[in-house]
Amino acid sequence: MHSSEYELLDGLALARLLQQGEVTTSELLECAIELAQTRGAELNAICYERYDESRALARDWKPRGAFHGVPFLLKDSGLASRRFPSSIGSRLFNDTTYTVDATLTERFDAAGFLSFARSTVPELCMAPTTEALRNGGPTLNPRNRERSAGGSSGGAAAAVAAGIVPVAHGSDGGGSIRIPAACCGIYGLKPSRGRVPMGPLRGEGWGGMASDGVLSRSVRDTAAAMDAISGYQAGNPYAAPPKDGSYLDALSQPFDRPLRIAVWRAAWSDDIAIDPVSLAAVDHAATLCRDLGHEVIDATPPRIDYEGFVRAHGTILASNIVLATDTRLGVLGRALRDDDLEPAIRDGYELGKTLGAAQYVDSINRLHAIGRALETAFDPGYDLILTPALTRLPERIGELMLVGSLMDYRRKISRYATFLAAINASGQPAATLPLSWTEDNVPVATQLIGRFGREDLVLRLSAQLEAAAPWAGRKTIFA
Repeated sequence: MHSSEYELLDGLALARLLQQGEVTTSELLECAIELAQTRGAELNAICYERYDESRALARDWKPRGAFHGVPFLLKDSGLASRRFPSSIGSRLFNDTTYTVDATLTERFDAAGFLSFARSTVPELCMAPTTEALRNGGPTLNPRNRERSAGGSSGGAAAAVAAGIVPVAHGSDGGGSIRIPAACCGIYGLKPSRGRVPMGPLRGEGWGGMASDGVLSRSVRDTAAAMDAISGYQAGNPYAAPPKDGSYLDALSQPFDRPLRIAVWRAAWSDDIAIDPVSLAAVDHAATLCRDLGHEVIDATPPRIDYEGFVRAHGTILASNIVLATDTRLGVLGRALRDDDLEPAIRDGYELGKTLGAAQYVDSINRLHAIGRALETAFDPGYDLILTPALTRLPERIGELMLVGSLMDYRRKISRYATFLAAINASGQPAATLPLSWTEDNVPVATQLIGRFGREDLVLRLSAQLEAAAPWAGRKTIFA
């Protein structure tokens, strides 16, 4: 198979070719490596390459799972893998190694994904752009080089959009799957809290805000991946409601009634502006939903203490910076140096040192209050809620670098990814879909939010919208 054929197919289409014996795992891997060495290098999207080792695995690969041997990227997020070190985008954490595989790493392998490298991230995965100093420069957006690829799963989104892999690992603690998916014009689903396990080394991330999942070019690939990686692990501190059947099978099932879809066009705070281009994208998505026969209702977001949430989010991040940094310094046996951390993360470390237990507990309680408010927002009988993904077009490179104080940085982000991080607090499933595009090929995404545990509805409507307004085959900088 030539890479020009490979890049046009989604993961399940490639898996079918593998299953039918029309291609081999080695052939697909060579296509992925070729694109990683050209496009991936050009975009600065790939790190910790293990090409020769992966070639050896491909030669002896035993087809398994839904994907049979499709090339794959693990995010450089610290997801434990004995094969791949991690830096978490930081010079301090560079070349961290692991003696065990995370449960999710094992599930990706069982699903038939052949991991051959990691994808780039911002430092400690704490930015909505991927411009880590550790990586020597920004990760570029394959749709528009001047705009951010998003973060923290920016390398994953860029690689998927550029055709290097059809599916890639991502994680989301404040929009980190949905932001880069929105920026790069692909599909990104954040699962419900507890849907995908984080063990065995961790039980939760960032006070329960963080979830792992995938980014993909097709909704069906995400559905099949979620079938493979979902499920409670003994000892998990959180558990999503058990899913009823296969997500992939559900995509082909017609709805037995029109869905009731609420539309939010206003932000949590009156002083947060939403660009007309983002509102137009929401209107377009709402029209598509109506054309599909669903009921669309204009609604008002619940009033929440959004500024209090932003402070709580920053407090939780600062606390995690201290724990991670001090643990790493203990392993290295040295003190913190001036060039170990980027400015906003270093400020977060200093802030975290001043925080007390009461402030952390108060922050967790604020997350739980938002969870109650956002789940109650469905009580009028809504099945899903539609919102803008970002309040404006993807930011330009350099606008969201980790500079200044951590709290000022979080406030700045809160006016950009306004509708995303709150859904991490609530733990609900949410996806961004690139249904609208500007004349110069910049994606303008919308977000679908589901009730807690209802990924099935999010995925099913996503698939309907994908069919109504396909985004596969949109132009990239390589076309």
